[in-house]
Amino acid sequence: MDKAQEAALLALRPDAESSTPLYLQVANKLSSAINAGQWQADEALPSERVLCEILDISRVTARKALDVLFEQGLIMRRQGSGTYIAPRLVQPLSRLTGFSEEIRSRGFTPASRWLVREIGIANQDEVLRLGLSPAASVAKLKRLRLADEMVMAVETSTLPHRYLPDPMQVTDSLYAYMDRSGMPVVRALQHIRAVNASPEIAQLAGIEPGVAMLMITRIGYLESGLPVELTYSYCRSDYYDFVAELRR
Repeated sequence: MDKAQEAALLALRPDAESSTPLYLQVANKLSSAINAGQWQADEALPSERVLCEILDISRVTARKALDVLFEQGLIMRRQGSGTYIAPRLVQPLSRLTGFSEEIRSRGFTPASRWLVREIGIANQDEVLRLGLSPAASVAKLKRLRLADEMVMAVETSTLPHRYLPDPMQVTDSLYAYMDRSGMPVVRALQHIRAVNASPEIAQLAGIEPGVAMLMITRIGYLESGLPVELTYSYCRSDYYDFVAELRR
């Protein structure tokens, strides 16, 4: 550890005279340092032993502080390897981008773990939202969206069959495929609400059933104004933030 790293850690030392428990002081200071970019995604944090030595705290205090950060989704633990900064996606609400594009812009590596790519019959919800005829043929996509191998969201997308005749052609980014096909999604309406993870979604996302998630319903439109995409994304609230800039 160099002097700059040691100095940064020394700034995290708790105040023994404060009425706030030592572990909460350390957790709050570590949280602020992580959010300020002192550590980058997937970077290893100092071990509990190092934290104890530099911060002059007990092993129990260090472990409880890290437990708080783990519960907040700021860190992740790898068996036999250590504690690492968890990837976190902060997505602006004022700009239309696909998941892969947004992930790359944040310095992460996007990936998809495909669960379904098939042609099927539109259900009532899809018929209404996409303006389709009853029993219309649609392309259905379901996948896990990953950033640096961490599951960030469970996503299902439905498109009219005529716009996506072969779902297997979508290998990574749906929007990139639409761009290449000359049918870019130029506008979208999104609705975001909090939901509790169902047993199925929880298992796919690697969380406990009932944990709060952010559910995003998005309808994407072509330049002609026709709806082309209906996507439901169940995002892990511990890894996903949405930011809106307001002006007056």
